[in-house]
Formats: sequence, structure tokens, C-alpha cells
Amino acid sequence: MPYAILVIVKKVVDIMANSKLIVVEGAQGTSKTTCTDYIRHTLSYTNLYRLAGTSDSTKQGYYKAKNMYESLLNYLATLENNSINLVFDRTFFTEENYCRLGKKEYSFTDEYTKLLERFSKLDFEIYYITLYLKDEQVFSKRLNREGKALFKGSEYAVENSISQQRVYLEMAEEIKEKYPNIPSINIDTDKPLELVEEELRDKIGY
Repeated sequence: MPYAILVIVKKVVDIMANSKLIVVEGAQGTSKTTCTDYIRHTLSYTNLYRLAGTSDSTKQGYYKAKNMYESLLNYLATLENNSINLVFDRTFFTEENYCRLGKKEYSFTDEYTKLLERFSKLDFEIYYITLYLKDEQVFSKRLNREGKALFKGSEYAVENSISQQRVYLEMAEEIKEKYPNIPSINIDTDKPLELVEEELRDKIGY
């Protein structure tokens, strides 16, 4: 078979390969925006979703979060095998993290467990990535840098980010143990950006 045809066949096979679903989580200050933007612009056929969750911390917020994330999974199911890669900056994992930290008036664990089970069965090549800072003191520099965008209702305190990070790492280990089909990848972002980008490409495989 001529080389030119082989190249075309390979490109068609690559496009038809199972789509990637990449979820990036991590505490405030771990470079989620930078990393998800990088994946979006370097992985072909990729759409980026940046979720903020719900601002309702009362018990009524549970139903809002439940409905939102159940709808999200229904939506993801419609995109299976469509040759489109998806990358998410935060999803229902954030809701569970905040609830475990006591920032909400309700527990989300039962719903989180159901969502995670459905998530694990989606027909995607799934990656769960936790960004973290090995040196927790770096949070102070990251969160207080000039020009850092502050979101309404968010408290950019070093203590908050450290607490969030520790819970995220616990959650990552739980996923690794319970769902071996989901690569649970921890990436330390306290290093030069080009090394972080190289690790992302290596772990995700592109």
C-alpha cells in the first residue's frame, strides 16, 4: 500500500479512536486554568468546559447540584464515540470535596458515589487528573500574585487551598482503588510549566 494512503488511513483511525474524557481537579492555585487551556489547544478535536458548581450552600443546594450533575452525565452519554475529546475544569468531584470540608450544610457522598459509578461506565477513554503542589507553602505565592482573578463567593486563603488539596488527594486514591479502569493521575505543578505540559502529554498519551 502506498505511503500516502497509509498516512491517510492512520489519520482516519486516530480520529475514530475512542474519545478522551479528561477531568482536571485541584485546589485553588494549582494551575487548573493554565493546564486545561493547554490541553484544549494541543489535543486535537477537544472542547473545554469550565464549571463553577452551585453557590447555594443550604440543603436546597443539594438538589440543585444533584440535578445539574445528573444532567451533565446524561449529556456526556450523548457524546460517546463522536470523535470529540472533552476536558473539564472541575465537575461533581469539586462538590464532594467542598462537602467533605464542611462548606455545605449537606452531605453529597451518596450522590457522588452514584455519579462516579455512572462516570466510570461512560464509553470514553477516561482520565482523572489531580493537580497539586508538593510544597504547600507555594500556595501563598500563587494565591496572592498580582492580577489573580477573584470569583464572587470564593475565599482565596492558603489554609483553604491546603485543606482542599489534601481532600482531593484522598479522593484520587479512592478512585484509583475502586476504579482501576480510570487512570487517576496526580501531577505536581510546582515546577517549570514546560515540564508540567510534558507530563500532561505523557500521561494522557498524545
